[in-house]
Amino acid sequence: MRSSDPRSPPPNDARFDVRVSGAGIVGKSLALSLARLGLNVALQGETSAAQRADVRAYALSAASVALLRGLKVWDAIEPGAGAAAATAVHDMLVHGDAPSAAIEFSAWEQRVGELAFITDAAALEAELEAALRFAPHVTRVDHDVPATLVAHCEGRAAASAAAGLGITFERSDYGQRAIAARLVATVPHRHIARQWFGAPDVLALLPFDRPEPARSYALVWSLPTERAEQLAAAEPAAFEAALAEATHGEAGSLALASERHSWPLVLGQADRWAGPGWVLVGDAAHLVHPLAGQGLNLGLADVAVLASVIAGREAWRGVGDERLLRRYVRQRAAPTWAMLRITDALQRLFAEPGAPARELRNNGMTLVNRITPLKRWLTARALDS
Repeated sequence: MRSSDPRSPPPNDARFDVRVSGAGIVGKSLALSLARLGLNVALQGETSAAQRADVRAYALSAASVALLRGLKVWDAIEPGAGAAAATAVHDMLVHGDAPSAAIEFSAWEQRVGELAFITDAAALEAELEAALRFAPHVTRVDHDVPATLVAHCEGRAAASAAAGLGITFERSDYGQRAIAARLVATVPHRHIARQWFGAPDVLALLPFDRPEPARSYALVWSLPTERAEQLAAAEPAAFEAALAEATHGEAGSLALASERHSWPLVLGQADRWAGPGWVLVGDAAHLVHPLAGQGLNLGLADVAVLASVIAGREAWRGVGDERLLRRYVRQRAAPTWAMLRITDALQRLFAEPGAPARELRNNGMTLVNRITPLKRWLTARALDS
């Protein structure tokens, strides 16, 4: 049995079935998924020390939760667990930039228990790390090692890997930054996620039970770069005043309960996701705007499909076979392309300040809210991501 202790270097002659390059949430999930198939996996990369103070949160779909449950990770995070780090979303209110423009989504209308789970990023990383310590087929490495297949999961730092493989990664800078923080409200969240589409900012309040049960939110606020930098550096009172103005007080008074974290927003996609002996997964293959909260869900869907394709391969076919990897690409190309196009179109539509665009987007939201089958279809696409 090969040790999974990160302090134990692999022997010099070790050869692995798969080397997973990138040890974020997607990379860890892929390493665990492939190890469950009996493959010998090398996991390259360390969790940043900054992750321990991570204030980000993710909206996980039902499909993502199912994957994490299968990896024996979700049970320690889900609501009701001893150190629960996830909160269910039962309803979602999406506001346009006109008073009457809004869309309401509900788990009841969708006939599901919840629309999503808001999950603490640092807690999810920690549980994945704990699972890796007990994974007998995973070895932590800090350098390139020979492997039949190299899975690149480096996320936003994947540009160098793409260049080395001759891949073109097309990036489009939105000229925006996202701000993440934890907030405490004066009124209960009632498991309602709230989102405001302004022109051009997008603000989301995601119900969370940390640090104050029933009254906390995870904030994701996308703004033009200059304004985002000003708010990220503003005094807490000034930041909270900006929040009150942007949310119109609908969630009560909001107070900062953490540091603020900020990062640039881009749209990106690699022109090729796989080749002989290599494959791209998650943000290494595609980057989306966070307005729909689907970035991590897309990455975990990549993990699930790639593991399924490898599990179902012919006995004589190696894990690095290009034709095998093309099966993964074919299954993931269409849903990923659709999500990239939808999020990009929404962002650009709401970034347009002109009156015609404003009328179009707000009338569109009102119309969608009145067509229950369309709302159900949209919600189902998000749940299945």
